[in-house]
Amino acid sequence: MAPGRRSAPARQAAATPATAALAAAGTPFTTHAYEHDPAAPSYGEEAARALGADPARVFKTLVAAVDGRLTVAVVPVAASLDLKALAAAAGGKRAELADPADAERATGYVRGGISPLGQRRRLPTVLDASACQHPTVYVSAGRRGLEAELAPADLAALTGAVTAPIARRGG
Repeated sequence: MAPGRRSAPARQAAATPATAALAAAGTPFTTHAYEHDPAAPSYGEEAARALGADPARVFKTLVAAVDGRLTVAVVPVAASLDLKALAAAAGGKRAELADPADAERATGYVRGGISPLGQRRRLPTVLDASACQHPTVYVSAGRRGLEAELAPADLAALTGAVTAPIARRGG
């Protein structure tokens, strides 16, 4: 991705709170749209396949409750979330995945399209440390079938994320 390069027509057609937040911050990003299959068993793996991207660079956004407080975890689609590691990174003792309805209500996005960016209510965020190994990563741009590609440092800065090893490989 070339810094500062955005396709204006794609951005306008794909406008979401996430892309609006990126644009408002002046953050270099690229949107990538693909035809979403409602029957896909995994939204993140579907995105990686559709984009022809390395699954280690495509990140899913999960909402968990850490000691009862909603917290966003951003982990590679080829991995699973380590809830104990998330709790520790967020300064808590116990974490569990949030009820999907609570996640949708807090973020303003629907399941499968939850973005770590442009959320209705900014939640504490933890980004898996593996993101820092890549020049750019992909995250949901706020709806199913739309990904935003940006530098991990920009993602962390815009979300106020803590970076920590919170992913378990292979799941």
